[in-house]
Parts: sequence; C-alpha cells; structure tokens
Amino acid sequence: MMKNIVVLVSGGGTNLQALIDAQNSGIIKNGRITCVISSNPEAYALERAKNNSIDTAVIRRKDFAGFDDYDRALTDLLIEKNADLVVLAGFLTILGHIVISRFENKIINIHPALIPSFCGEGFYGLRVHKAALEKGVKLTGATAHFVNEECDGGPIILQKAVEIQNGDTPEVLQKRVMQQAEWKILPEAVSLFCQDKIKVIDNHAVIGE
Repeated sequence: MMKNIVVLVSGGGTNLQALIDAQNSGIIKNGRITCVISSNPEAYALERAKNNSIDTAVIRRKDFAGFDDYDRALTDLLIEKNADLVVLAGFLTILGHIVISRFENKIINIHPALIPSFCGEGFYGLRVHKAALEKGVKLTGATAHFVNEECDGGPIILQKAVEIQNGDTPEVLQKRVMQQAEWKILPEAVSLFCQDKIKVIDNHAVIGE
C-alpha cells in the first residue's frame, strides 16, 4: 500500500522542496506527499505545494483558546488527511501529547546537528550552527529522528556528518548542512519508513533490509 505523507511547515519550505524533488525523481519509494499543512497562511511552502498539485491546509495555534484544543484539532486534521507518516519540515509550533501519542513513531523530524550535540530546548535554526561554531567542533551534520515527548529525544533514524571549514559563519554552515545532509537523509528516512524498513526497539530505530 502506497503511504500518505503529510508534511508540516511554517516557512519557506526548502526541506519540503527536497522531499518533492526526491519524490519526483523516485527516491521516495512506496509513499507520496498527499498534503502540506502550514502553521502560517503566508508560508512560501504552500506555493511549493500548489505548484506540485499537492493539497494544502492551514492550522494556526492562535486560532485556538487552549493548547489542548489546538493539539486535538491538529490530530483530527492529520487523521482526516489519512496521514500514514507526518514529516516536520521547519514546523515552528510545538507538538502536543495528543498528536505525538496518536502518531507514535510516525512523525519524522530533521535536526541540523548530530544529536545529542546541540539539540533540545532552544536549539533550532541558526542557533544550532552558531553553538557548533562557538564550541569549535570539527564535524557537525544532521539527524533524522522520530518525534517523542522529549525535545529532539526520539529514536534516531539516520545521521550524516558535515565538515566545518575555517571562516564558516552560521549562515554558510546552515546552507552546507542543508545541502550535504538534511536534503539527503530526510527523503531517505521517509523512503525507509514508507517501505516498512524501520523498526523501533527500546527507543532505538533499527533499519532492516
């Protein structure tokens, strides 16, 4: 059965574009992006979806009085869209307990560092790359992982290292990590999931043949 992939976005959607390109070139096997849901009605990612004839929806946290109402509404929307896999591609709203438990080991996030380095509360976007440069590490990279209740704490699916070069700025490093790591391992992790090749055992993601 072809799996339905729903991608959650908030901004420009470069990771979404990487997924669309991977789908179009046959890298993603046994799955297709059926819907893009944005937390921001102005997100350019919605244009990318429309340009590729992908269904879109918008759900804003501020349209709900309480967080639980929002959490429930997002869960209902994902169920309504028949999501087999949920991919976070720069989604800036926190996911709540309801959606995480309903889609346990079915939500994949990409983090722009090698977890457990430079991850957890407050580590997102350029802040991650700034922290890596301040620490003086020689290698950074990206991690595709399942989402659980702990921030960046879910089972790790794939990781790819990227070298830090002299004179790197957070912006330069961010771009290199995207091109060399994020845009490669995110589609690969999605494809593995869609082919039922990932098993989660004791909070470890084990990839089979």
